[in-house]
Amino acid sequence: MDSAKVREFVSGMWDDSIIPELCEYIKIPAKSPLFDPDWEKNGYMDEAVALMERWCLSQPIKGMKVEVARLPGRTPLLFCEIPGDSDETVLLYGHLDKQPWMEGWDEGLGPTDPVLRGEYLYGRGGADDGYSAFSCMLAIKNLQL
Repeated sequence: MDSAKVREFVSGMWDDSIIPELCEYIKIPAKSPLFDPDWEKNGYMDEAVALMERWCLSQPIKGMKVEVARLPGRTPLLFCEIPGDSDETVLLYGHLDKQPWMEGWDEGLGPTDPVLRGEYLYGRGGADDGYSAFSCMLAIKNLQL
């Protein structure tokens, strides 16, 4: 594997495709059900899952099946299945709910206001697994090149 080629591919995808979507995800106030008892009525978890589902479906990953599973009273589950070259199963996990906002954001920053400063993206959830589906799909896509 050519590490320079991988770095170029990953950096390009991250900057061109993932950062814009991650910014949109940060804007969604999808707090964990413990901190948003009306999460179902508010619809933010559905909005976050829909954003991620759309992005995953837009990726040309061979053999991928994408499904959103729903059970009453439970947050939706985005399930992506991708066949591999082995009989082994690998599970990659992430979550889209966010912890409460907390206090102490620097001036010009806020929990649902994505801000890029240099190489750093600020906003709630972007570094707490909000990126997980993006990074998993990016890794798989790179392996399929």
